Amino acid sequence: MLLFLLVLVGLLFLYRWYRQSQILENLSDKYVFITGCDTGFGNLLAKQLDKRGMKVLASCLTNEGAENLKKETSSRLQTVILDITQSQSVSSAAKLATNIVGDEGLWGLVNNAGSGLSLAPNSWQTKEDFAKVLDVNLLGPFDLTVNLLPLLIKARGRIVNVSSCAARLSITGGGYGPSKFGVEALSDSLRRELHDFGVKVSIIEPGAFQTKMCTKEPHLKNLERLWSNVSSQMKDYFGEQYYQKYAQGLVHIFSSASPKLHQVTDCMEHALTAVHPWTRYAPGLDAKLYYIPLSYVPTVLSDYELCRSSPKPAHCLM
Repeated sequence: MLLFLLVLVGLLFLYRWYRQSQILENLSDKYVFITGCDTGFGNLLAKQLDKRGMKVLASCLTNEGAENLKKETSSRLQTVILDITQSQSVSSAAKLATNIVGDEGLWGLVNNAGSGLSLAPNSWQTKEDFAKVLDVNLLGPFDLTVNLLPLLIKARGRIVNVSSCAARLSITGGGYGPSKFGVEALSDSLRRELHDFGVKVSIIEPGAFQTKMCTKEPHLKNLERLWSNVSSQMKDYFGEQYYQKYAQGLVHIFSSASPKLHQVTDCMEHALTAVHPWTRYAPGLDAKLYYIPLSYVPTVLSDYELCRSSPKPAHCLM
């Protein structure tokens, strides 16, 4: 009986490997629109797909980012200046994409652009702090996706949304977690909504990687700004030691981030090029072995684990 079960499991894994290894043909005919290509995952993915011969429309926030990317890629790659938080900019980018792809339609949209400058206790932040992150991580991608949907439906293409392991388990306060939870919900509803049109939707849930967003300097500067604006009463409740230990915790997260960005872009590439893309990808050992498994255990256990490693306020009113 045990031998039978082992053989059965082995055959299931073999079938799964074979199914996921099937790659589409004629990829050089397909257009892919990627956001956030100045640096990080978007920049690397644009180069990756360009080398593969695909037609890349790489959106950058700055002219400098666009020029640098063009220097390192072929003439197939075209850049677009896009501020994902501005509807006019999104509309202009969508019109440009429509003119470029023509009757081919758009095979892939990778909503990669993101912001994480909100990693701090909720009680230190304002509505504006939340709104800035939600605009970049959730509302902007929604706006762009809706504008490009006719092109994606025409090509029966793919949507790849970059979420986070923090969308499975909210590990800190601020707008980052809620925005990524929102990306998950948006992706799920789009997947069902577009199923009959032949459009597939995949979600990338990476752990911590060494991107521009995952560097300590801007986060510590933002944390200092938030702490300096906290009311004297809240400062008294939390205490200076809490602030210092919270900052040390952020430094630890960023210092342990993986430099292997290709683990994320390989997942993106698979979602765009596989015959049978996965619904969810979880690149990074921390995502696979810690955050996502922890999200499945009873809440009392996950709360205990996360609270155990968190700093304690100066005045615990319990």
